[in-house]
Amino acid sequence: MAEVSEVLMSVLSTIRVPRPGDRVHKDECAFSFSSPESEGGLYVCMNTFLGFGSQYVDRHYNRTGQRAYLHITRTRKAQKDDDNSSGSGDPPKKKPTRLAIGIEGGFDVEQDQYEEEVKVVLLPDRQEVTSEDLATMPGAVKDRVSQSMTGLMSADSVSHTLQVQHGWKCEVCDLQENLWMNLSDGKVLCGRRYFDGSGGNNHALQHFQQTGYPLAVKLGTITPDGADVYSYDEDDMVLDSKLPEHLAHFGIDMMTMEKTERTMTELEIAVNQRVGEWEVIQESGATLRPLSGPGFTGMKNLGNSCYLNSVMQVLFTVPDFQSKYVSNIEKIFTDAPSDPTQDFKTQVAKLGYGLLSGEYSKPAPDPGDDPTVNAEPRGDQVGIAPRMFKALVGRGHPEFSTNRQQDAQEFLLHFINMVENPTEAFRFLVEERIVCQQSHKAKYTQRVDYIVQLPVPMDQATNTEELQEAERRREEAESAGAPPPPAPRARIPFTACLAALSEPETLTDFWSSAVQAKTTASKTTRFASFPDYLIIQVKKFTFGLDWIPKKLGKALPSSALWLQVSKPRHVRAGEVWLILHSPPLTVHPNDVSIDVPDTLDLSALRGTGQQPGEELLPEVAQAPAADTEVKAPVLDDSTVSQLCEMGFPLEACRKAVYYTGNTGIDAAMNWVMGHMDDPDFSAPLVLPGCSSAPGTTPTEAISEEHLATIVSMGFSRDQATRALKATSNVLERAVDWIFSHLDDLESMEVSEGGRSAGESEGSREPPPGPRVRDGPGKYELFAFISHMGTSTMCGHYVCHIKKDQQWVIYNDQKVCASEKPPKDLGYLYFYRRVTE
Repeated sequence: MAEVSEVLMSVLSTIRVPRPGDRVHKDECAFSFSSPESEGGLYVCMNTFLGFGSQYVDRHYNRTGQRAYLHITRTRKAQKDDDNSSGSGDPPKKKPTRLAIGIEGGFDVEQDQYEEEVKVVLLPDRQEVTSEDLATMPGAVKDRVSQSMTGLMSADSVSHTLQVQHGWKCEVCDLQENLWMNLSDGKVLCGRRYFDGSGGNNHALQHFQQTGYPLAVKLGTITPDGADVYSYDEDDMVLDSKLPEHLAHFGIDMMTMEKTERTMTELEIAVNQRVGEWEVIQESGATLRPLSGPGFTGMKNLGNSCYLNSVMQVLFTVPDFQSKYVSNIEKIFTDAPSDPTQDFKTQVAKLGYGLLSGEYSKPAPDPGDDPTVNAEPRGDQVGIAPRMFKALVGRGHPEFSTNRQQDAQEFLLHFINMVENPTEAFRFLVEERIVCQQSHKAKYTQRVDYIVQLPVPMDQATNTEELQEAERRREEAESAGAPPPPAPRARIPFTACLAALSEPETLTDFWSSAVQAKTTASKTTRFASFPDYLIIQVKKFTFGLDWIPKKLGKALPSSALWLQVSKPRHVRAGEVWLILHSPPLTVHPNDVSIDVPDTLDLSALRGTGQQPGEELLPEVAQAPAADTEVKAPVLDDSTVSQLCEMGFPLEACRKAVYYTGNTGIDAAMNWVMGHMDDPDFSAPLVLPGCSSAPGTTPTEAISEEHLATIVSMGFSRDQATRALKATSNVLERAVDWIFSHLDDLESMEVSEGGRSAGESEGSREPPPGPRVRDGPGKYELFAFISHMGTSTMCGHYVCHIKKDQQWVIYNDQKVCASEKPPKDLGYLYFYRRVTE
């Protein structure tokens, strides 16, 4: 005992008591997905408050010298009736006062479900200190350790803090959607399981059967105007005239709540419309064979996080990601900073290892369902819950930091922008060729992209008569006030989509530098390089009046006036649509079926560059020599006026026309949309090579952010600096400049770490240009992500991946062998190069 006391005295100075605001990681290891429920439990450092699984705690001790850890282990209790649920109908003795989990006044879920053991352990020998040991020690030692233990156990864990900020979860199975709060005792439980396996696990219904408490409110539907309230006694929706008082009893201010989920009425209509889609994509009609082992690990849904789960499952089948993060995991963990929970590389490696190792690919325990209710095997796994990764990758982002559903394609590009080398596997160059129809002179530009957006020509459907008849029935039902009948899918040939991608686009508002006037031009887009891995996005969605991307249906009304505006191409691929004027627009969610091939040959779409004898359009607004008088730029007044009529500042409109080379309203609007947040957006136009206008900030200073953006495309820092200097530090103009001056850059002296031009030829950098991999344009399909629902902002995502010639469906925690992979209903398709 004396020995233990002396050891504790020696480490007393390193033990801290958590204070408000401290991040306490007491439910997940920083390097793995171990938790207090895992074998070996979790060790929480009593100084840094970081958590570590049994296999990683020694690493932390060796690196930091911290010896005192709080060891937390939990084992699930056998199911038994709630002591407070005697069947008398009386509410529990102690009601929750806050709608939160595991905190003071909230729902004490873990005490109800787990046997918990907590003790202090001293490393390196893992010597245990029990409460009996503490009782015999000096008061200062005992108080210090006891306060630290109490503080750690009562502190909000980081994941619980995120739950309080972003939503709630079922007290039995941790689901974070379709949640219902019982209005008698405040229990938060998931709703019924739907026909397609989605929805919930019936825990709210089971709670009613056990307690007799009949009323429950759907949490995501609470607004100042009301909410969905369900009576299990009547098996129907009911009105609660005292709903504000009932919610206030549990700490919910109805007047501050916002709707985050669809009401039951909305859900019923949506489900009726998508019955076939959900069943087919999730293969709900078949009993699928569960898979487990390395590479077959499920991911828990953290609340509308299926978009993230699907994307990361696919990315970690790509060898570049495996070698960068999983094969290199020991070095990444060794080089991790003092707080690995905030290190992006560490958390990506942790996620990749969790998916590929097979350590977490084990059947999930029964979450407490009545065996008679849930007797069929579902294929769910323990899987991994990527809480730290999700919090880190979404930090600071207005959408990905929330628990709302997101667009998988947008998340994929967001993640690609955060990652370095592995994304070279997807990067390719696009060649755009514009030919002035009056002078027949051409202009060539190149840009970097990561995703091919495949248009869907609805007028090419092979079942036009069926669609027209369905539209007639829909209009009849709408006139009669009846629910719309199920709509058939438009069947579009993949060849028609590919033809729409490659066909020339007519530009009717093109400013030709050759004839110094507006004229018509044709624009063709081709591949300047073919990547190792090709991502294709089927453009099934368009934007409605509410700016919510909706699934394609019938053709848009001809009275709608749309203006296509490309997003800043140096940021990401994709498009938005700016509605200038349109009547109320209804987009029917018919969805489409496309016969996407298993193999793909795009060789015919390779760009050829300038043709023999072809003349190029004169460059516009070139930077003048230092001794040349700067003349006022020739701007297309018509385009400037159109932009001004939209409400944009005059100087911003002049910049837009100038920096896009008088190429028309589309390009100018693209520039405006990409630079609205620039601090000098409304400042007077300053020409390259001249001093700033009065009252403006000089433009000679190079932006580090702009430099980083261009360098991330594969160019050197010197090349990026030269491009920005030549274009007055305007990022988009610099990107255009650098691609149109690749030949000039070849003669640049490239410095790297102080390297001089006089060094050996073997140490010189490769030719300038973005780091892209080029090869044959022949591919094979190995994965696709499907979306269920009428909008990218709702619904559900699953992915199918081909492994060892077997298609596998990854539906959050469910991983099974696929019997009928719905390749015709995908949203994102992933191809890999076929080498002969």
